[in-house]
Amino acid sequence: MSIWWSLHLRREAASVPLARRLLIGTMETAGVDPDISYDLSLALTEACANAVEHGGDAAPGGSQAYRVTAYLDGEKCRIEVADSGPGLPRAQDFRPARADAEHGRGLCLIQELTDHVHIGAKPGLGGTVVSFDKILKWTKDPSLLTA
Repeated sequence: MSIWWSLHLRREAASVPLARRLLIGTMETAGVDPDISYDLSLALTEACANAVEHGGDAAPGGSQAYRVTAYLDGEKCRIEVADSGPGLPRAQDFRPARADAEHGRGLCLIQELTDHVHIGAKPGLGGTVVSFDKILKWTKDPSLLTA
């Protein structure tokens, strides 16, 4: 089974639960194990929150949107969150936050919840793309197949 969707969202806090609910609904309907769905939805929440907070240019005419794309293909789910912000610092300058920090733990959490993470520059106009994948486990009776 192969399912994919893409959302173009405003950089507003209200967009984060929308993306999360769509992902959870898609995975539930496809029959993905609830624990895997939870991990991926939490990782998506962190990536979207980063895009909302850091992913745009405050200058007039700057981007006030970001994009979320999810692919469920065979035994793997890949999620990409792309923004038009200033991008991340150079890899050698990036330091993960301390475990007790109030902010800055999102990327570390994404790495812990998923199997593979890639963080890079968005081709062309600038910005950041956070993509992550996770091997899927399935429930016995997916609602997509019983409808």
